[in-house]
Amino acid sequence: MDAGIGLMSLVVFGILFLTLGIGIWIGMSLFIVGGLGLFFFSSLPAGYNMASSVWATVEKWEYVALPMFILMGEILYRSGISEKLFRALVPWLYRLPGGLLLMNIISCTLFAAVSGSSAATTATVGRITLAELDKLGYDRRIAMGSLAGAGTLGFLIPPSLIMIVYAILAEVSVGKMFMAGILPGLLLSSIYAAYIIFQGLRHPEIAPQGDAVYTWGDRLAGLKDLAPTLILIVLVLGSIYAGVATPTEAAAIGVFGATVFAFVNRRMNAKILMECLMGAVKTNAMIMLIVMGAGFLSRSMGFLGIPAAITQAILDLHLSPYTLMVLLGCVYIVLGCLLDGFSIVVMTLPIALPMVTAAGFDPIWFGIYLILMVELSQITPPVGFNLFVIQGLTREPITRVARHAFPFFILMVITTAIITLFPQIALYLPNLMISK
Repeated sequence: MDAGIGLMSLVVFGILFLTLGIGIWIGMSLFIVGGLGLFFFSSLPAGYNMASSVWATVEKWEYVALPMFILMGEILYRSGISEKLFRALVPWLYRLPGGLLLMNIISCTLFAAVSGSSAATTATVGRITLAELDKLGYDRRIAMGSLAGAGTLGFLIPPSLIMIVYAILAEVSVGKMFMAGILPGLLLSSIYAAYIIFQGLRHPEIAPQGDAVYTWGDRLAGLKDLAPTLILIVLVLGSIYAGVATPTEAAAIGVFGATVFAFVNRRMNAKILMECLMGAVKTNAMIMLIVMGAGFLSRSMGFLGIPAAITQAILDLHLSPYTLMVLLGCVYIVLGCLLDGFSIVVMTLPIALPMVTAAGFDPIWFGIYLILMVELSQITPPVGFNLFVIQGLTREPITRVARHAFPFFILMVITTAIITLFPQIALYLPNLMISK
């Protein structure tokens, strides 16, 4: 790498971490670094480029799906669907090895398929399961750890908010990204469940068997409580996969369906509706500020030649494709200790994507790989959002929550290795869409 560009890169990234370290909002930090980079290292007008990059970022129609899916998640958060999931699954899981600890995995898997958010999935499921598991005498350590790990499925199982952002920035189909996340998401969920069953067989005391008895009639009767979740999954993902709706249209269908179920459950009134709308506005504003700042920073670094220089420097090392992915994985794990998932995606994509595609990897597959890396960041201190959510629910120290989540961190790394060695796990359904 040219010494001048190397020094410039160090200065730019140094300013970025300085602004983040002193507590400036992530989105504003990205704007500041992009502006200072152009001001000091080029003759280009920073103000004009900021305005044009922001407009170029937000004018994309695909971003309309983002607030719609956020609103759907907000409505579901307050609609009582999580309570229905718990009631429906208890008779099926009670006598299995690991017992109701499996509730965290299955509930998060199903709720992830209608919420799109990792933190929302963790909070919604955790509000119900943690208190009940404590009451029944289940091992609190694995209860917290399994919730932390399974909550990350909100990013991997579509409809995922971070998938929408990645697809737009990487210029790939949102629908294909959604399809790519299904099999890896189910694989990760299955690995989590297998781990809990294994622990339940080795240490039966982690899941005490109570006196409750459930008949097949109870199990079948509970299926009706699963209906709202399953219907929403079919409406949203089925409409995209069948080609009858775009992701944006499917998001609108999901909002309508969630609203109907909220009214049916008598969990919707003017006050709750206003809370849902304000929650959606705040979350979307936070995400879009980061996306706009990242768009400006990406343009600034592009003008300065930083991404191309870093990409070329790494390519000049002549690493094998798999060594490159291991190196990137280590970088992402470190970044995950410092930044939230959306920031990781938008800040690193301009540099990482050209390297990965030059190494022969599919950009849709890389999206799944990157989202798994983001999921790891959700359970790594000191900035792991899921850890903070669980800390808020349990009042446990953040270090203890992180320690209990560590086995699920390892399981996620193993899953990432599997989809790296067998990329068709992620690409099978998107390729099926192409062939239809």
